Amino acid sequence: MKTAFIRLHIAVILAGFTGVLGRLITLNESMIVFYRLLLSALALWLIAAFRKTIQKISISQLAAIAGVGFIAAIHWVTFYGAIKYSNVSVTLVCFSAIGFFTALVEPLLLRKKPVWQEIALGLMVILGIVIIFQFDTRYQTGIVIGVISAFLGAIFPVLNRILLKKVSVETLVTYELTGGFLTLTCILPVYLSFSPATELLPTWSDWGWLLILSLFCTVWAFYLSAYALKYISAFTVNLTYNLEPVYGILMAFFLFQENDALGFHFYIGLSIIVTAVLLQLFRVWKAHR
Repeated sequence: MKTAFIRLHIAVILAGFTGVLGRLITLNESMIVFYRLLLSALALWLIAAFRKTIQKISISQLAAIAGVGFIAAIHWVTFYGAIKYSNVSVTLVCFSAIGFFTALVEPLLLRKKPVWQEIALGLMVILGIVIIFQFDTRYQTGIVIGVISAFLGAIFPVLNRILLKKVSVETLVTYELTGGFLTLTCILPVYLSFSPATELLPTWSDWGWLLILSLFCTVWAFYLSAYALKYISAFTVNLTYNLEPVYGILMAFFLFQENDALGFHFYIGLSIIVTAVLLQLFRVWKAHR
C-alpha cells in the first residue's frame, strides 16, 4: 500500500508537467496527442519485446482495452484543446473536477452504492479550486472543454481498474495506448476538417518536448498509475490527482508568469485541496488497517 501511494504521487508530479508541455509544444491539440501516442506506443512495444511481459488476450478484451484507450486519447485532446483556448492554469483548474466526477461515475460503472463521503471530498476539491482561481469570461470555451476533459479523465481509470483484474499492467498499458493511437488516427482527418492544424510536423524543439511527454509523462506515469490502481480505488487515485493542478499551476506561474491568482486565496484553496486528499488517504489507511 505504501509503495503504491509513493508511485502514485510520482505519477501525479509527472502529470503536473503535461500542461506546461502542452503550452511549449507548438502543434495543435490533436497533433500533440497523435505524436504522444505514437511515441508512447513505440516505446511500450520495444519494452515488451525486450521484457516479453505481454499476455495473450481475447479479441473481446483487446476491443475493450482499445476502447478505453480511445477515451484516454479524447481526454488528452480535450485537455490540450482547453490549454490552447485558455491557458495552463484555467485548464488545470477545470481538471480538478475529476474527483467529483469519479465519485459519481465509479459507483455507476462498478455497480455499487455511492460513497457520500467521497462526493463530499470531491466537492471540497472543487471549492478549493474555485477559491484558487477566479474564472475569466474570456476563457468560457476553454472552461467548457476543460470540464469535458475532466469527465473523460474520470471514466478511464475506473475502467482500467476493472480490466486490471484480468490482465497485467504491462499488457493493459501497451494495448491501451496502441488502441488510443489507432482509433485517434482513424478520426483525425474528420477532426482536422473541423479544427485545422497550421503545422502537421513537429519542430526540433517540439520533438524534444514530445519525447519527454511520451516517455516520462505518459509511459512511466501510466505504469505508476496502473500499479497503484491494483491496490487503491479509482476515486483515491483521481482524488490524489487533484494535486496535479496545484503542481501544474505553480509551474505555469514560474515559466509563463501566469501568477495573477497567486495570493492569499491561493493558499486557502490549496489547503482545502490538500485537506481533502489527506482525509481520503486517511480513510483508505484506516480501512486497510
